[in-house]
Amino acid sequence: MKKGIAIMLLAALCLLQYILHSTPDQDPFLITDYSRLHPVKVEKIVRGREEKQLIALLHEAKARKLTVSIAGQRHSQGGHTYYKDGIVVDMTSFNKILSVDPAARKVRVQAGATWKDVQDAVNPYGLSVKTMQSQNIFTVGGSISINAHGRDIRNGSLIKSVESFRLLTADGQIRQVSRTENADLFPLALGGYGLFGIILDVTLTLTEDEVYRVLTEETDVHSYADYFQKSIQGDPDIHLHIARISVAPDGYLSDMYAINYRVDQTITLNEHNQLKTREEWVIPTKLIFNLNRSFEWGKKVLWSMQKAYFAKQQNAVLSRNNAMRSESKFMEYHEAGKNDLLQEYFIPIREFSGFVEDLKTVLTQEHLNLLNITVRYVNRDQEAKLSYARDDMFALVCLFNVPLSDAKQATTRRGIQRIIDEVIRHQGTYYLPYVGYPTLEQFRAAYPENKAFFAKKDEYDPDHLFMNHFFEQYRGDET
Repeated sequence: MKKGIAIMLLAALCLLQYILHSTPDQDPFLITDYSRLHPVKVEKIVRGREEKQLIALLHEAKARKLTVSIAGQRHSQGGHTYYKDGIVVDMTSFNKILSVDPAARKVRVQAGATWKDVQDAVNPYGLSVKTMQSQNIFTVGGSISINAHGRDIRNGSLIKSVESFRLLTADGQIRQVSRTENADLFPLALGGYGLFGIILDVTLTLTEDEVYRVLTEETDVHSYADYFQKSIQGDPDIHLHIARISVAPDGYLSDMYAINYRVDQTITLNEHNQLKTREEWVIPTKLIFNLNRSFEWGKKVLWSMQKAYFAKQQNAVLSRNNAMRSESKFMEYHEAGKNDLLQEYFIPIREFSGFVEDLKTVLTQEHLNLLNITVRYVNRDQEAKLSYARDDMFALVCLFNVPLSDAKQATTRRGIQRIIDEVIRHQGTYYLPYVGYPTLEQFRAAYPENKAFFAKKDEYDPDHLFMNHFFEQYRGDET
């Protein structure tokens, strides 16, 4: 009886938290991105429909001396998808699947297609994407513009999956871009944050869909690097991997668990290749995550729930496409005056435990409200001009709940800059799609190719037709 009452009270508190955290705080006449920071007035938002329309739009922008920014789902958080008084091109309606070539294991899609669209198209052929984010809601064009990465530990960052793309450049020309054709643009537009043109369509190389058995193991921060290298990298049948670090008071930034997806060739794909159409336990997880934002004991409840859930998944069987299909709707959050914002740090394997210890010190001293840390692995890959993977690295995806007021943002910025100092000291980098808390000096230290990148921007787009707030912030007075 008492247990039942306690559960009902917890549910009521969760519901109250959910209601309180659902009030909008945005001016509907201004545009912003997922961060809800720095809203500005733009000239207009234009939905992309066809190539001739987009070419005409560039001519209009030049004639009127306006800038052009490119947007997909607008989940980048540092003003990458808009600019004050400019034109925003919304590419989400430019979303056709143009062709699937099962024999060559390739798919060609318009830039506004989501990863869900791609999965739906290739799944019937027993094929799967090589790399994508852990959520399938993002557009392909947006994902290659940030050179995304995901759970796959064998195929590298997304640039490795791209065979070619067509790019509408500032001169109004459509260029076919690959590693052999207009090759100079390939490492610039991929991971180029929309500064080199409008990506129209993309040809991606695919891999086989396959069946995994899910294996979960407990570990800790000090053991994780050695465990990963020996047990995960050393097992060629483990193709996907993800880990989480505890933010609960007990075991704070110490306890971990790992989730491994190991190929099971004893099970046929056709028994498990039906795509999931909805996430399980979204509402209760969403409600408990609200407690995680507000209370230390809420973090403990969430960590216990996560461990119990993944322990239950031990030896579960699912296809590759389903393993990469999460929409993570429980992460949606709309509290007035606050937001959940991501920061991501890439740390060489050998530096992992030392960095986490220094991160713990900064978080404690700065009182930053860290909600979750996911750890992924990224292979060394320096093909993109603004490459974040200068070594084999662990990516620490950190979700913070932050106040949006100017005063509180100044405090948050100071704390994040202290973290970036530790990232650089540990020979790491940080991810550029998120809020621009790092200083110009920190950006230049983490991305030494920035000067060459911006020089190429000036070469291909001398009038800076394609513009966003990320460029304005980090180009600086000189490159």
